[in-house]
Amino acid sequence: MIIIKDARIIDPYSGLDDIQDLVIKDERIVKIGKMEKSSSCDTVIHAEGMILSPGLIDIHVHFRDPGFTYKEDIFSGAKAAARGGYTTVVCMANTKPCIDNVKTLRYVLKKGRETDINLFTVACVTKGMRGKELVDMEELVRFGAVGFSDDGMPIRDEIIAFQAMKEAARLGVPISLHEENPNFIGNNGINEGIVSKNLGIKGATSLAEEILVARDCMLALNAKAVVNMQHISTQNAVKLIRLSQGMGAYVVAEATPHHFSLTEEEVLRYHSNAKMNPPLRSAEDRYEIIQGLRDDTIAIIATDHAPHSEEEKDSPFLEAPSGIVGLETALSLGITNLVRKGHLTMLQLLQKMSLNPARFYNLEGGRIREGAVADIVLFRENECYEAGNFASKSSNSPFIGQKLFGKIKYTICRGKIIYQDNEM
Repeated sequence: MIIIKDARIIDPYSGLDDIQDLVIKDERIVKIGKMEKSSSCDTVIHAEGMILSPGLIDIHVHFRDPGFTYKEDIFSGAKAAARGGYTTVVCMANTKPCIDNVKTLRYVLKKGRETDINLFTVACVTKGMRGKELVDMEELVRFGAVGFSDDGMPIRDEIIAFQAMKEAARLGVPISLHEENPNFIGNNGINEGIVSKNLGIKGATSLAEEILVARDCMLALNAKAVVNMQHISTQNAVKLIRLSQGMGAYVVAEATPHHFSLTEEEVLRYHSNAKMNPPLRSAEDRYEIIQGLRDDTIAIIATDHAPHSEEEKDSPFLEAPSGIVGLETALSLGITNLVRKGHLTMLQLLQKMSLNPARFYNLEGGRIREGAVADIVLFRENECYEAGNFASKSSNSPFIGQKLFGKIKYTICRGKIIYQDNEM
C-alpha cells in the first residue's frame, strides 16, 4: 500500500483541485482525503508542493519496434514515457513490417505487456501503407488494435479514405490521419517560407496540409466517423477543423509540443533537430494553434515521439530523417509555454494530456477518483531544470539544454512506482 501525503490533487474529469492525501492498494486508488499514516503502508510519499494528476496519455508515439530498434524499442520507449510522466501510450503502425497483419500486431502488444506502462497500438489503414487497399479492419480490432492510422503517409485516394472512415465507424473505433499531400511539397520537414527561401530550397507548403484537412473534414462529416487530424501545424487547418466541428463533424485534432513552442526560424539554429513532418511553421501558424488549444478546437496534445540515431540526424539537412523525440519534455513544454504564459490553466493542460486522449480511444485513465486505476504522475510545477539526459535511445531534440519548468518527481502505473526522480 502507498500513501501520498499533502499533494495538490488535480482531477481533469471532476475539476477537483485541492490539497489532500491519496491511498493506493492493489493497483487502485482506494481513498482520497485526509488520512493518518498507517503501519500497513509500504511506502509514504511526502508530496508537499507537488501536483498529483492522472498519468499522462500519449496517443501518438513511434517506438520503432519491429524493424528500427537501433532508434528505439518498446522497452526503451516505455522508459522514456515513464520519465516523462506517461503511463499510457498508443503506438503508430509504421514499423517494419508495418502493423497491417495480426502477427505483427500481436508481437507489439505482447512486448507492450512486458513493460511497466500501458501500451496500445493502432493498425495500418491500408495494406503496406500504400493507400490502395484497406486492411482487414474487423480482424485487427478483434486482435487488439485500438484504431487505425497510416501515420507518416497520407491517404491520397478519397474513396479509400471514405471507405476506411465508414468501416472504422461501423467498428466503433477512431481513425487518425497524416494530412500532407506530397504534390504540394518540394522537400519535406521544412516550411515553404522565409527560412526555406533563405536556404535556397523548396519546402512543404501550408496547402499540402490544408487541402487534405478540408477533404477529410467533409468525409468525416458524411461517414459519421471519429477522425483525428494528427499534428496540426497551420492556421487555416485549425480554422477548417473549427468550421467542421461547428457543422457536426466528430473531428478531433491533436497538436504537438514542438508546434505550439517553436517556429520555422528554429531550423537555422537546430538544423535537422528542427526537421519534422509536418514542419515548424510561421509565428502566425503557431499563434493559431495556441488559439485552437485555448478554445478546444484542438482537444489533445500528443508528442509524435519520433526517435532517430545521431548519425542519421547528422546527415545534410535534406537527407536527414524528419522527427524529434518528445515524451520526456512534453509536460514541461506545456507548463512553460502554455500555462505560465496564461494560455491554458493547469486543469486544461492536464485534460488535453490525459482525460481527452483516454476518451478518444475509450481507455481507462485520465481520472483521479476512488476505485480508479492508480495511474498517476507527481510533479513540481515551478521547478526549473535543464532538458536532456533522456531515457530514450535517441536524443534528437531541439529542447536539449533549455531551461524548462515542471519537473516529474514520480510516475506510478497500476499502483507501482515506475519512475522516481533521483532527488527523491
